[in-house]
Amino acid sequence: MNAKYAIDTEENKKFLKELREELLHFGRKFPSPGGSSYYLGDDGTPWTDRPRETWITSRMVHVYSMGTLLKYDGCAKLADAGLKGLTGELNDKKNGGWYAGITADGTVIPGKQCYAHAFVILAATSAILAKRPGAEELLNEALKIYNEKFWIEEEGLASDIWDTDFKLLDSYRGLNANMHSVEAFLAVADVTGDKEYRKRAGRIIDKVISWAEANSFRIPEHFNSEWVADLDCNKDRPDDPFKPYGATPGHGIEWSRLIMQWALSEIGADGEYFGRYLNAAKELYNRAITDAWNADGAPGIVYTTDWEGRPVVRDRMHWTLAEAINTAAVLYRVTGDNRYAEDYAGFMEYLDKYVHDSRYGSWFHQMDSDNRVIGTVWPGKSDIYHAIQATLIPYLDVSVSVAANLPMEAL
Repeated sequence: MNAKYAIDTEENKKFLKELREELLHFGRKFPSPGGSSYYLGDDGTPWTDRPRETWITSRMVHVYSMGTLLKYDGCAKLADAGLKGLTGELNDKKNGGWYAGITADGTVIPGKQCYAHAFVILAATSAILAKRPGAEELLNEALKIYNEKFWIEEEGLASDIWDTDFKLLDSYRGLNANMHSVEAFLAVADVTGDKEYRKRAGRIIDKVISWAEANSFRIPEHFNSEWVADLDCNKDRPDDPFKPYGATPGHGIEWSRLIMQWALSEIGADGEYFGRYLNAAKELYNRAITDAWNADGAPGIVYTTDWEGRPVVRDRMHWTLAEAINTAAVLYRVTGDNRYAEDYAGFMEYLDKYVHDSRYGSWFHQMDSDNRVIGTVWPGKSDIYHAIQATLIPYLDVSVSVAANLPMEAL
């Protein structure tokens, strides 16, 4: 095995450090004059004709706040630029909350997304840790809106999409928004000490595990307002970037990691019920890797499968690989099982050979089943959130949110 790909080697740490520095350099042109994030092209040039969206802007604030914590030059200024967008042109001063985004000509994109609001919360927590001006006020506002409009206390889950005025709630319910709500809630608990948000994360996780257990650990993603799964959702457009048909192995992998983070922080490895959550995390990861990794004769993780585990959309998305790197490392830390270390090395090798763009930097966001770069779902390189977290999580405390781990000497 090449030491460059093996976890806990100096060569692997060096490889990740180089990738991290390159990513932070690649994304530096994201801020528009108003602070909202441009969508980045293949070489990092902003695509100024595309909408500037809240979820991307929030991710960039999160990323450059972490860069600030890691003491990389210029990151504080970039985090502040993104915060300007979140507190300014993306913020709905009339109705509260955050627009989905704004078009190139400044027109508001209709709707208020739970997904985007979860990322605003995450961005604010990281910015607080990085001591950025206005971050605490941003978090307070974001939590207030989220609690009033998205969190459904009696269900222990979040709704998904309102109209712009917060008057009409769509009947769709989705797990993608709930997954990133878990990520945000755990960060809030770490940053503020408010344990209620960790309990909320656990309530969501318990529901997801029950749905996964009933479905061979292929997690249903799409539901109606009564939380009845719609297993045929978008069967006619299976490669939808946010609501794809079927099971999304990358999300099974991501849930596995978040379950471990929550369980270690709330229960502890010696806790009475920890074994149930560890088993669920392993089952989710194992199902996803069995179904999707090298599933069609070529390396890579397919985007989606049907409910029997057969590939549907065979394209490889960079974020799925990033989550596989993260979760293999996390499960190795928790279990000590070398199988996960071997998986990690395989993912690292695949990253180096196929996904890392050694010419322009960052990671190719979408590749076909022959590992050729395409852009039918994710043209260009919208942001660097998934990729940069994959350069950090393998060497962080599993029980603590990413930004709350920083800085660490091991990095």
